[in-house]
Amino acid sequence: QVQLVESGGGLVQAGGSLRLSCAASGSTFSINAMGWYRQAPGKQRELVAAITRGGSINYADSAKGRFTISRDNAKNTVYLQMNSLKPEDTAVYYCNANTGPIVTMRAFGSWGQGTQVTVSS
Repeated sequence: QVQLVESGGGLVQAGGSLRLSCAASGSTFSINAMGWYRQAPGKQRELVAAITRGGSINYADSAKGRFTISRDNAKNTVYLQMNSLKPEDTAVYYCNANTGPIVTMRAFGSWGQGTQVTVSS
């Protein structure tokens, strides 16, 4: 099994930046896709960005041009660099890791505990 721990959330003003980290432990050799979801109050959890072991990347339309996902396989860690943050980015951000492809992450992936990101106007 895989265990995930997120860090790097916090309070930032609109236009600012945050860098989220997700460290994986356990059966990390089995991981293919890793990525970030977010959930705001009263809204469904949505995919923000994901990356496969081979380097294929998917971004939500809302993240394109502002967020960058990266991965350090040696450290078993995935990062999300968030720039030009907007109040609508406010949410709990969850890390996900899956032995399969990005399209199966929600159904079969392992979840971290989440980290709060709050963007003030």
